[in-house]
Amino acid sequence: MLINLSNHPISMWSEAQKKAAYDQYGQVVDLLFPAVDPAGDEEYVKALVTEYLSKIQSIIRDFSNVTVHIMGEMNFTFAMITELQKLGIKCVASTTTRVTLEDNGVKSSEFRFVKFREYEKLQ
Repeated sequence: MLINLSNHPISMWSEAQKKAAYDQYGQVVDLLFPAVDPAGDEEYVKALVTEYLSKIQSIIRDFSNVTVHIMGEMNFTFAMITELQKLGIKCVASTTTRVTLEDNGVKSSEFRFVKFREYEKLQ
């Protein structure tokens, strides 16, 4: 099972990313990334991590092989990955290639999924 903890639900993913997710992890469950208050302090982030750990634990209750895809605000993401890894839960990020497009002098970027990459465990 893959828990998608990001602001991009699987319904918005490219076909390549969806295929990789289902092929590698089977079931995918979306868990919307929290709106992290930029004025919040470290205790605020710690409380938010505790809240989301509880949500994840209730989702995975009946599963033995779980991975969390986590992308978002860096302090929350770092703290969440640290806690998930303590519980033996693998965490991954999605990697992309940026393709810059230009149309009539207007530049835009398109991001193309490459793979899921595991966050390295802290020593």
